[in-house]
Amino acid sequence: MTRGADARRDDSPEESRRALLARIFDEDAELYDRARPGYPPGLYDDLAELAGAGPGSRVLEVGCGTGQATVELAARGCRITAVEAGPRMAATARRNLAGGAEAEVVTARFESWPLPPEPYDAVVSATAFHWIDPAVRMTRAADALRPGGALAVVRSQHVRGGTEEFFVEVQRCYERFDPRTPPGLRPPAAADVDGSDHVEEVARSGRFGPTVLRRHEQDLTYTTSAYLDLLRTYSGHRALPEPARNGLLGCVEALIEGRYGGRVTKRCLIELAVSHRR
Repeated sequence: MTRGADARRDDSPEESRRALLARIFDEDAELYDRARPGYPPGLYDDLAELAGAGPGSRVLEVGCGTGQATVELAARGCRITAVEAGPRMAATARRNLAGGAEAEVVTARFESWPLPPEPYDAVVSATAFHWIDPAVRMTRAADALRPGGALAVVRSQHVRGGTEEFFVEVQRCYERFDPRTPPGLRPPAAADVDGSDHVEEVARSGRFGPTVLRRHEQDLTYTTSAYLDLLRTYSGHRALPEPARNGLLGCVEALIEGRYGGRVTKRCLIELAVSHRR
């Protein structure tokens, strides 16, 4: 669902629904693995430069999902322990990592997983840190790191661009079938996306130094069926009652097929925030 520049970010779930929505991803790990896009190569270059996530580094990945980032980090020589709460997601990640990668996938909630005695060089969380309990995520991340180790949080936000008129028109589908949709939502311009909430949370913890930010934009083009599959991986869509979800997906399908030739492009802003443990 798209949001205006003055609305809550895509990755800021309502606290009352955070735990519920976080569990939903595990319902169809295969669909998630197939439909969710990877990250631009420049992001991994930034992780190596800013967080030291390179050959031989010990990396703890929080919320690895089906391993999109894990596979890339392992290919770059990182030694990875990936913690994933969803058993189906974790199993898919293990399958994707099979073949010699120096990576272990642990099925556990990061909030309660016993930290090993040897600290990590980096804690990386790719589009997952917002699902971790905010009461403990900064403390747990700091406790997992050696002094000077890096917390690297990747966030994704739908921004203005791509097939812009589609994302204006499609709001009528959301307003019709999802009662949580405020009227008139629009994707913000990339320059208007505010990442200060994470920077401030890091600062409040008192456990880290200043946060360094890097940004990447990528345009992703989808056929109608691929875009519907993508929507089926979003927790807010999956949480809708089945009649509303089916109505929403049917409305989106008719719009793409009828007015956009069966293909739309979505622009995403990928933000990396790196903070080093004091």
